[in-house]
Amino acid sequence: MKLRDVIDRKVAAWALYDWANSAVPTVIITFIFSAYFTRSVAPDEVVGSQVWGNVVGISGLIVALLGPVLGSAADHTGRRKPWILLFTLLCVASTAALWWITPDASLMWQAALLVGLATIGLELAIVLYNAMLPDLASRETIGRWSGWGWALGYAGGLLCLVTVLFLFIEEGTRIGSFDTESAEHLRAGFVFVAAWFALFSIPFFLFTKEESGKSGVPLGRAVREGLAQLADTARHVRRYSHIVRFLLARIFYVDGMATLFAFGGVFAAGTFGMDERAILLFGIALNLSAGLGAFLFAWIDDHIGSQRTILLSLAGIIIPGTVLLLAKSEMLFWIAGLTIGIFVGPVQAASRSYMARVAPPDMTNQMFGLFAFSGKATAFLGPLLVGWITWLSGSQRIGMSTIIVLLCIGFLIMLTVPRADELDSGE
Repeated sequence: MKLRDVIDRKVAAWALYDWANSAVPTVIITFIFSAYFTRSVAPDEVVGSQVWGNVVGISGLIVALLGPVLGSAADHTGRRKPWILLFTLLCVASTAALWWITPDASLMWQAALLVGLATIGLELAIVLYNAMLPDLASRETIGRWSGWGWALGYAGGLLCLVTVLFLFIEEGTRIGSFDTESAEHLRAGFVFVAAWFALFSIPFFLFTKEESGKSGVPLGRAVREGLAQLADTARHVRRYSHIVRFLLARIFYVDGMATLFAFGGVFAAGTFGMDERAILLFGIALNLSAGLGAFLFAWIDDHIGSQRTILLSLAGIIIPGTVLLLAKSEMLFWIAGLTIGIFVGPVQAASRSYMARVAPPDMTNQMFGLFAFSGKATAFLGPLLVGWITWLSGSQRIGMSTIIVLLCIGFLIMLTVPRADELDSGE
């Protein structure tokens, strides 16, 4: 393969958008703002946790409902980048506006609204961003670019997190003079995240191209035709039975992985007595291993196919996941956890590349809207099961075993999903 095929400016600019947008879920949703919201903005941590869970859940539901409609409408307008720009600006503006969220309980609902808008903007932008992959990368390189994008996402999110920690949070390395009583140092970090997303997304808008062109269909008509296309897809679902099985499998294994990440820190603290610093270090190490895995498996995806890569990676999560639940020592917990991380990135990257390979060319946006739906529609299921089974059994280990069950169900359904090359050859 020629060097110019490997280093393609337009695909590299596409992948850099993963680097740009990952700062928001890493710093805002997972680590920094979520803790600030529950501890300093909400009246108390119980109310904060409840409201935060509702915000994340409702935002995910809105994305699940709007994603397929947006995708179908984009299939008819033929344009993606204007929508991606609009939703990117929504996310950036909402994130930057967190500067005005001081440690004041009266601002809790404003904070919740801003986080919800940022999440919706980000996720809807990603629906159409993912759908651009098959237009930009050749069929032979879709796997590696999807993997490289995921790897860049993990790297960008972690680098932004570390930068925020050192430049704004850690007292010894903090830049400038901030009023810590009003949490200016934290709030400045949120503005930094917005600037990070805006700055590093610029190459995407400058160097990627709309392959499908502009159809001239007005927005209102595009939405109506998109809804009609969704209804037609539902009526003729047997035509896309392989995609339906893939999305069904993804519902289970994505829910399992999301629950694993959501409850990993709770399990580490409750079973092994790890403090917040140790859990943060574990989270950083887990993300590093996931990024490394996504990068390394990018070539494997193109070599053995996305379906096989997903199956291999799920096995790589299920086996050490079982070991992790049975682990008695903290060292074994770390080893099993980091092994899981290596395979988490490839599952996500290969899922994207599988959809990019099998989606009908005239329905790519709609299919990636359904792809987003499959990742959000049942996001409540895993946490709900873990919570109830933990309560009924009185054991974190038994409750967490639900995650392995979800992953196994996804694995078994994925066995019935045909490989992309089988579909191409008509086997």
